[in-house]
Amino acid sequence: MGYSRVTWGMSALLWLVITVLWCVWFGWPAVAVAVVFAILPDVALIGAFATPGVLKPERVAFYNTMHHAGIAVAVLAAGVALFLATGGMEGGVWAVGLAGLAWFVHIAADRALGFGRRDTDGSIIPVT
Repeated sequence: MGYSRVTWGMSALLWLVITVLWCVWFGWPAVAVAVVFAILPDVALIGAFATPGVLKPERVAFYNTMHHAGIAVAVLAAGVALFLATGGMEGGVWAVGLAGLAWFVHIAADRALGFGRRDTDGSIIPVT
């Protein structure tokens, strides 16, 4: 049993608010990091469509890797650890944590809109 679209949507909204607050605190460089990593998962879609809405089977693994929430959460956790280890709000390295956070927001928003990972034939596995 997986998360529902409503749960994913609430998660996306909560973490989006935190991302925006993070960007307000750290300024334009943070906005740049957030935008790049919010778009990053969809790099897997460039030239990947066999037919409208269906990926080429050889591109499915890359797409699913880029849209795996566990990877984004691992980057976020590593970034938070790095941030705290390097001084936290007193000048710690924040970019890695923000990258993981923006990446996760993208994935959560996709799930909230019903776009799950891809089946081996390239079709979307819907989120209910």
